[in-house]
This record gives sequence, C-alpha cells and structure tokens, in this order.
Amino acid sequence: MAATIVHDSSEAVELCGSRRLYLKPIAKLAITVLWPGLREQSKAVSNWEVMAKLKQMAHPHQFTSIRVSKSALEFVRFEAEVETRALVQTLCVKMNGRLLEAQGSDSALRVLAVESSPEFPSRQEWDDYFQGGEERPDTVHLEGLPCKWFSSPDSYSQKPREEIVREVFGRFGHLRNMDIPALDVYREEMAGRSSSVFSFAGLQTFDVYLQFEEYEDFLRAMESLRGMRLMLKEGDGKALACNIKVTFDMTSHLSEAAVARRQRERKQLEELEEQRQREKRREREEEEADR
Repeated sequence: MAATIVHDSSEAVELCGSRRLYLKPIAKLAITVLWPGLREQSKAVSNWEVMAKLKQMAHPHQFTSIRVSKSALEFVRFEAEVETRALVQTLCVKMNGRLLEAQGSDSALRVLAVESSPEFPSRQEWDDYFQGGEERPDTVHLEGLPCKWFSSPDSYSQKPREEIVREVFGRFGHLRNMDIPALDVYREEMAGRSSSVFSFAGLQTFDVYLQFEEYEDFLRAMESLRGMRLMLKEGDGKALACNIKVTFDMTSHLSEAAVARRQRERKQLEELEEQRQREKRREREEEEADR
C-alpha cells in the first residue's frame, strides 16, 4: 500500500479539493499467455522472458507494474497496471490475439488481454448479507488511508485528525458516527486487539469506520469508491496515489451495543491506569521517606 507517483492524473475526480484529495480509477489488465501444449512440454519457457516480451509488445506504452497472478499447465496469467483506463483499452486492442515468440517453445504463444476489474463488494453482496435482519448496511470500512494525508499540514505529527476525515468523506452524505481505532490510546489493550496503525514502505496508514445516516449516502460512498485509488496533489504539482481497501462493515462495529462495550472497556482501562499511577506515586513517596 505504498504511495506511488502519478504521471497522468487526467482521469482523477475530486474528492475534497480543500485537502487536495482525489479519486483515481484503478487501471489493470489481465494478460493471459497460452502454452502450445502441456506446461511440461514448454517448461523451458521462462515467465520472466515472457514478461519481458509483453513489455516489448506494449511499447511505446509502459506498465507501471506487472506480476504473475496465476501459473497453470495450460497458461500463465499476468496482472499489469497502467496509468489510465483509456490506456487499458488501447493495450487490449494492441495485444489481444497477438502471437509471442519465446525461447524453449517450438510454437508461438498466443496472448489474450482484457481489462481486469478490481475486487470490490457488490450491492448484491451487502443486500444478501443484511437480508431479513434488523440491521441495514450503513457503515463503510476503509483501510490503508495514509495518516499524513489526514493530519494537520502545520503539524509534525502524522496522527490523522477526525475533523479532516469527516470533512473528506462527509461529502458523500451526513455521518451519524465515525470511529478511528488508531486515535484510541486504549484500543490495543481492549480484548487483545492489535494496533490499527500500519506502516508500508515508510507510509503510515490507518483505518476508519464511517456510519452514514441514510442508506442512499452509504450507497453513494460505496459506488464512488469502487475501483478507485486515493490520490493526493501536492503543493509542487506532483501527485501521489495509494490503494485503499473498501468494504461494508459486517461486525456491527458502530452499533449502540458495540460502542457501549468499548466505552465500558475504556473506562475500566482508565481506572486501571489511574490505579497504577497512584501506586507509583506511593512507591516514590515511600522511597523518599526512607532516605
């Protein structure tokens, strides 16, 4: 989830202009190379060589990344990412159906290229999950948000600020409730939970639960974030983008019962911390009295 430099931001749409945050469409291809026979007969063909040939085939365009996503007896599949969805279409036309020559294979390898849809929950999934229940889908769970992008620009701290998160994602509709686990100093101790701040290649990220007042606002948020990366335009004109994970909450994280439980746990931990501090003060006083 490291941030990458954006070279073409033409397809980005504004999320929050005052915070210079945008949504940039994910642009991926699934490139399948078919083996002429069983893989054992073509085992001398290197995936790395095939990858290099695909890069040559795409020239003068470039992949921002390419990796093997699946290898089988009949084919090898690559997942490639480019700067824009328009370029995805260009490369699909350019590469689909082409033949590729590779050392170790007596026959040419056929290339199939199609646009790859990013994984994202569908409306049918959340409708099915909540069907017949008392709850409704109203909470979006976001993971991988860069702390620095949601912190005060005049602060050395990379701690995200709740008011900034609310300003950015409140554009989708009125937020009834919100929870940023990383801002709760006691959250790690609650029921043995692990930290909600993560670091990828030096980029600290956090997660947030956003509960919308209306289902239409929840739906607007999910559809707006579908297939998108989060992009920041910096003051010098450069742009950075990172992948974020978007799901609908299936844990009732912001239900009244869950919120009340966390409040009780926090109060218990606060009382325990006060008790520890009193014991430390008493020990210091006893040490000073013995001198």
